[in-house]
Amino acid sequence: MSIHKNAKIGKGVSIGSYVVIEEGVIIGDYVTIGHHCIIKSGVVLKDHIIIGDMVILGQRTSSNKKMARKPSKHLGELIIEEDTIIGSQVTLYKGSKISEGVFLADYVSIREQVEVGSHSIIGRQAMIEPNTSIGSYVTIQTGSYITADTIIEDEVFIGPCCSMSNDKYMASGKGIHKGPIIRKGAKIGNNATLLPEIEIGEQAVVGAGAVVTKSIPAQEVFVGNPARKLV
Repeated sequence: MSIHKNAKIGKGVSIGSYVVIEEGVIIGDYVTIGHHCIIKSGVVLKDHIIIGDMVILGQRTSSNKKMARKPSKHLGELIIEEDTIIGSQVTLYKGSKISEGVFLADYVSIREQVEVGSHSIIGRQAMIEPNTSIGSYVTIQTGSYITADTIIEDEVFIGPCCSMSNDKYMASGKGIHKGPIIRKGAKIGNNATLLPEIEIGEQAVVGAGAVVTKSIPAQEVFVGNPARKLV
C-alpha cells in the first residue's frame, strides 16, 4: 500500500491491499476501496462510495501525432459524488463528474469531460467517450459505445451493444464532430446504430438492430435499416 502523506482520508475508510493513493487525493467518510486500485492526484471521492478491485481513478489523457483531436492537457478534478458504486477494473479519467447514486459495472471506461447524472446505471464494458453529457436515471446496458460529443437526457434507456458515431466523414478532416442527441425518456433497442448529428425525440423508441440515419420525432417508433417509422 502506498498513500501519499498529503492525501486527505476521512473516517471509516476501508482500503484493500496494494492500493496507491497519490498526492492531493481527497477521500470522504466510509468509503470502501478494493484491492490493487490506483487513485491519482486530482480525484475527489465523497462519502459512502464503494470501489471494486483493480480500479484506476483520475487517469490522464494521451495521444499520438495522427490524432486530429488532441485531448486537453488542462483537465480539472475527477469528482465522484456520494453513494456511488464502482465495479472492478473500471477506468475513470480526470475532468469528469459522476453524480450521486450512480452504478458503474465492471470494466466500464469513462473518458474526460463527461458528466453522469444521479442514479444512472452504466453496464459492463460500456465505453463513454469525451465531452459527453448523461442525465439522471439513465440506463446504458452492457457493451454499449457512447461516442464523444453526445447528449443523453434524463430517463433514457439504451440497450446492450448500442453503437454511436460522431464523425460523418470518417477521419477525412471535413465537418465537425457531433454525436447524437437523445431526448428525455427515449428508448434505444439492443445493437442499434446511431449516426452523427441525429436527434432522437422525447419518448421515441428505436427498435433492436436499427440503423438510424436521420432524426426521429418525439413519441415515434422507428425500426429497420435504414430506420423507418413503424406503421
